[in-house]
Amino acid sequence: MNNDKDQGKQLEEGWRAALLALTDQLGQHDDTSSLADVASRILGQTLDVELVGYGTIDLEAETLTVECDWTRGDAGSLAGTVPFRDFGAHIDAFRRGDTVAVRDVRRDPRTRDHAPQLEAGGVRAFVDTPVLERGSLVALLYVSSAHAREWSEGELAFMREVAQRTHAATARRQAEQSLRQLAASLEQQVKARTRELDRSWQLSQELLVVALPDGTIEMVNPMWTVLLGYEKHEIVGKKFIEFTHPDDLDATLITFAGMLEKPLSVPYVYRFRHRDGSYRPLSWTGAFEEGKVYAAGRDLTPERAREQALSEAEAFSRLALNSVGGVGAWTLDLHTGRYVCDAAIAELYGVDPVRGAGGVPVEEFLANVHPDDLPQLRVEIARSMTSGKDMAYEYRLRHPGGAIRWVLSRWRTQLDEHGLPARRSGIGIETTGQRNLEEQLRQAQKMEAVGQLTGGLAHDFNNLLAGITGALDLMQIRIRQGRTAELERYMTVAQGAARRAAALTHRLLAFSRRQTLDPRPTNVNQLVAGMEELIRRTIGPQVALEVVGAVGLWPALIDAGQLENALLNLCINARDAMPDGGRITIETANKWLDYSAAKTHAIPEGQYLSLCVTDTGTGMTPELMAKVFEPFFTTKPIGEGTGLGLSMIHGFARQSGGEVRIYSEVGQGTTVCIYLPRYYGELEIEDAGLKTAAGAHGGQGETVLIVDDEPSVRMLVTEVLQDLGYNALEAGDSAAGLKLLQSDARIDLMVTDVGLPGGMNGRQLAEAALERRPGLQVLFITGYAENSLIGNGHLKPGMQVLTKPFAIDALAARIREMIAA
Repeated sequence: MNNDKDQGKQLEEGWRAALLALTDQLGQHDDTSSLADVASRILGQTLDVELVGYGTIDLEAETLTVECDWTRGDAGSLAGTVPFRDFGAHIDAFRRGDTVAVRDVRRDPRTRDHAPQLEAGGVRAFVDTPVLERGSLVALLYVSSAHAREWSEGELAFMREVAQRTHAATARRQAEQSLRQLAASLEQQVKARTRELDRSWQLSQELLVVALPDGTIEMVNPMWTVLLGYEKHEIVGKKFIEFTHPDDLDATLITFAGMLEKPLSVPYVYRFRHRDGSYRPLSWTGAFEEGKVYAAGRDLTPERAREQALSEAEAFSRLALNSVGGVGAWTLDLHTGRYVCDAAIAELYGVDPVRGAGGVPVEEFLANVHPDDLPQLRVEIARSMTSGKDMAYEYRLRHPGGAIRWVLSRWRTQLDEHGLPARRSGIGIETTGQRNLEEQLRQAQKMEAVGQLTGGLAHDFNNLLAGITGALDLMQIRIRQGRTAELERYMTVAQGAARRAAALTHRLLAFSRRQTLDPRPTNVNQLVAGMEELIRRTIGPQVALEVVGAVGLWPALIDAGQLENALLNLCINARDAMPDGGRITIETANKWLDYSAAKTHAIPEGQYLSLCVTDTGTGMTPELMAKVFEPFFTTKPIGEGTGLGLSMIHGFARQSGGEVRIYSEVGQGTTVCIYLPRYYGELEIEDAGLKTAAGAHGGQGETVLIVDDEPSVRMLVTEVLQDLGYNALEAGDSAAGLKLLQSDARIDLMVTDVGLPGGMNGRQLAEAALERRPGLQVLFITGYAENSLIGNGHLKPGMQVLTKPFAIDALAARIREMIAA
């Protein structure tokens, strides 16, 4: 009896020692194959058996995958992927978490029918120990002996403990690998955002400055040297009051002190000393964030010079109308149809001066008018003929030297003795210089608008980065604690913050009208109908929704996704304007804008369709309506809105060739209308059967070329292609991509970035590819701000656009669709 107790005690001590050794060695290995090998070897030596293995289970495929197992003697290995059905009737027991122990395969009713096959593999007795996680079968530990054997309860408990510890170590290593991959991906995103902000700082056309609360200048961007002449070391470390005009000092100190309490959203103008000793009028906005002042300024000197030039030009044009020669004079004899002009007009219009003095035909005189402006010029001429009024029209000329020149033409029609038009006389004033100044002013005003909330934009990005880095820190802590079940929640937080950062970037691009659009012929009524349920869920039950779609609505050539986003934003704004409930009406209509209506809407006359959202909410004052399209302007509390919603919609509409107009009365409600040009063409009808076939398409030897200078993007696209069953070729720049395109390699689709190093951008590479491979499909993946590089939406058949950052599912679906086509 004592000998049995002593023997049992020795066994238990041996098992404990084995578990300690197992725990120690599991902590020394990183890959899952080594973990399974360690566990199998220790268990096999401890129990003195011939075969031990550990594998993971795929319930859907009903397979057991064993990377390696431990064998001794003549026992056969089970390494590889084994069909679950090979375990016969044991499957149900495994699913319940029951251990299957067989002392002798010849006698056990579960195995005696195929005992010869088992013994041929060196199995006379065995134990299969399943591992469950949250009630689901995930792994299996198997042990077999070449001899019949009694399996004690202690041995079975020992095997279950080894199985659980091996699974926990394997799951921990897999979680650590996933975390490292996610951390690397997020680090790449953070570095990319940081590079973008640094590039914006370096390339900004505004004066950007970071200062301490006492006014000491801590950091400036290169524009200080360009606009004010100071090198960095000449301005950093000094206080701004040292450069302020003495007459502006008191008011400037008061304004600066106020900015420490709340952001300076209304531009403040004062005089700042240039390095040459002169003073320049500067317009400043800024905010105090986290102990520092972030401000953006612009030099008003060019704007004030432009205003003076416009005033002088206006005065000159009035003088010219009452003078004999003016800037340049011409006369059209309506009976002969010939223009007679002086030398100034001949030079401006690109006409030979000698022939101009003698008279040239109408078509020759107007031959250099820009073709986009000529139709409207003819309309204005006809209108003056019928009305008899003095007219003026500004248009472009394509000068024979290649330059585009602007001319303001003013004329009046003289009647003959019968009261019929006989002659039209006028003057032409070149306004090219004024146009250039106006464009500079518009750019300066846009930069001022973006600069109004530089501090706020940094605040938004810092919040998003805090969510990403905080989630990563918590994931590292939880892994060290062994609490891997919580990792998915933190991954969701980090990915959500990254998506919000991407959304903010897209809104900024939309405001600046430099986002990448993918315009296609679209039925707007169908688009609204498809969004109706989403809008109803978004606005809630307190707000009634009515949709009124015009019968026979014209199609529009637009980016449908951007229009959906704009419509949803308008409905959310309408809901927020009705805190106590109300009604939202979405209405579409065909609009034919004549000359006066088009001028009112600031768009060319012609046929448009309108999409209007009307609410019965609080309405807006005229002062508020004047600001709603400004960037970052919002009536919502801090943290509840970026102020980019309406400015984004305005940018999208203008980029699409249309406009946005807003109508509102306090207490009566608001209507916002998006006007979009009519598309003169047939809508494409989607074939549902074809779409389904495309979605189900798998790789059949097709090859895709990926051209991107970002290794992480190439890696992601390659992974997607491999999952889809396609072959992948990679190139890091346009030169390497062109070399592959010029080879004999099979290429069915090219996925390329727009901004590429190597001498060509993505669009140029695609054009070169199509010359050699006319049927090649091209997918542009781009986060680039200049969509002009891919043709402002004018893509050839077989070309499509997907903007970064994109969802992996969206990329996979687009690749399948294009290859199937």
